[in-house]
Amino acid sequence: MAEMDKSDWWRGGVIYQVYPRSFQDTTGDGSGDLPGVTRRVAYIASLGVDAIWLSPFFKSPMADMGYDVSDYCAVDPMFGTLEDFDELIAEAHRHGLKVIIDQVLSHSSDRHPWFIESRASRTNRKSDWYVWADAKPDGTAPNNWLSIFGGPAWEWDSTRKQYYLHNFLASQPDLNFHNPDVQDALLETVRFWLERGVDGFRLDTVNFYVHDRQLRDNPPFPRGRSNDISDANPYGYQDHLYDKTQPENLDFLRRFRTLLDEYGARAAVGEVGDGERSLRTVAAYTGGGDKLQMCYTFDLLSPEFSAVHVRESVEAFENAVADGWICWAFSNHDVIRHVSRWTKPGGDTDAMARFSIALLACLRGSICLYQGEELGLEEAELAFEDLRDPYGIRFWPGFKGRDGCRTPMVWNSGEPNGGFTTGKPWLPVPESHRVRAVDVQEEDGNSVLVRYRDVLAFRKEHPALSIGTIEMLDAGKDVLAFVREAGNERLLCLFNCSGGSDEWNIPAGSGAVIPAGFPGAEAPIDGSRISLPPFAVLVARLE
Repeated sequence: MAEMDKSDWWRGGVIYQVYPRSFQDTTGDGSGDLPGVTRRVAYIASLGVDAIWLSPFFKSPMADMGYDVSDYCAVDPMFGTLEDFDELIAEAHRHGLKVIIDQVLSHSSDRHPWFIESRASRTNRKSDWYVWADAKPDGTAPNNWLSIFGGPAWEWDSTRKQYYLHNFLASQPDLNFHNPDVQDALLETVRFWLERGVDGFRLDTVNFYVHDRQLRDNPPFPRGRSNDISDANPYGYQDHLYDKTQPENLDFLRRFRTLLDEYGARAAVGEVGDGERSLRTVAAYTGGGDKLQMCYTFDLLSPEFSAVHVRESVEAFENAVADGWICWAFSNHDVIRHVSRWTKPGGDTDAMARFSIALLACLRGSICLYQGEELGLEEAELAFEDLRDPYGIRFWPGFKGRDGCRTPMVWNSGEPNGGFTTGKPWLPVPESHRVRAVDVQEEDGNSVLVRYRDVLAFRKEHPALSIGTIEMLDAGKDVLAFVREAGNERLLCLFNCSGGSDEWNIPAGSGAVIPAGFPGAEAPIDGSRISLPPFAVLVARLE
């Protein structure tokens, strides 16, 4: 495992996202915890991944499931203790895994001591640690900015007699990054976790840190253009020029990187939600070698699935980001699970799961897997009374929120709640998930879980897939074709993204096309023609 100590371990790496509250409960209270993650580290390592990304476990009122932090340097009792965290780090490192933790820097909980002090008066020493503004003469909010979670992005405070900014819940006030003291304090919380041995950070809403000083109104966003917000949410009706992605953010990211570099082989991946500007933002945030190592966007986390869309997304990144790096993902804790998004009604979700990991493993960039996708878990259908996500509760039924992808992990099919907890789980465990539990799939040589392990092992053995260049080839509208190359290895990657049969003609001068033994590849080669059954995959050496 000495290879993982290199400073660029993250480049081409495979990251496994753990949502701790839904991973493994060890206390019977119905919520997962850090000792539960530690208990399952060997399983995570068995997948062939390089790192664990832990969603927030910090002290929090849990208004937004931990993305509302009231103490950046404490573990919430729901998840355990700092000693439990240290044991998790040690166990992960014993298994050769890096640990990345989720840093929520753009906003805190309204119960954070910083905000309690800031709202107490306009003259205290933290009075400008958050974004405060006077009302307009008629008492309305300072501008037209909207919260992603519904309604205006401004909340009136009766003590200061001012509005404060919140891009999410009113209980998640935005920190004022124009104040260098705020930046200093946040960086010290980052240092706290670096000192405890973390290997990197996932930066939540990384382009939301800085707001426009002039508080200018956002212009309307033309309907029909690309967006990453549900059309049930009026947030998508604005072009967010001023409430996020401000140029001053680059200065903070440079400060963040300087701190990170003090600790050697550490890395950061930023979450960029910026609509059609996302790839330009990724280019700015990852270029130059002095800011973030990589970012991810929502381009392939969307409902759209086609060879054309994947090619356009990849080419757009390659054209926009000269020296940066991207992390591709199909599922995470914020979106409908991809086998549900992309499988047509009545279709085979297991076939989509196998196809998806093959495609993801062949893309140029690092890749991120979300817990349960290796089991082919579908989005859970929940009743309104079972919802816990404030986003879903606010926009129901037009948007059902994020609880459907956050239901508990299933370990043992014969145990109550799939072996997740001995108590009542915080979210229901669907029966359709329980029958896909880890123990069942480990005994089935053709299971989705086995395919994930085989594909990730193949990727690790072939540098062309993990770090090589990518060259797109012309193909029909349903076929994705590209070549990955590193050193003396050139791999042709073909994917039939449709439910119908297709074929692809090998371009003249390509040389011999020899199947490389990619798991599940099922595209026969007949001379210069490759037959592609529905959702077929071929990875072949070009010699």
